[in-house]
Amino acid sequence: MIIAGLGNPGQKYESSRHNIGFMAVDVVARDMRTSFGKIAYGSLIANFSFKGENHLLSKPQTFMNL
Repeated sequence: MIIAGLGNPGQKYESSRHNIGFMAVDVVARDMRTSFGKIAYGSLIANFSFKGENHLLSKPQTFMNL
């Protein structure tokens, strides 16, 4: 399963309401004991397994509403 959290990259937008998608996948990553590190498909990526299935978290590094 791929779970994409939408938001805008950069510190300027880090705590804005427009980044709630990034915040949500950060919580999932923390709970699954993984972290975002590598960049693939234009996104920061984190991988984890749950109940024997592999999952991918994505934080696209493109801006929204521009």
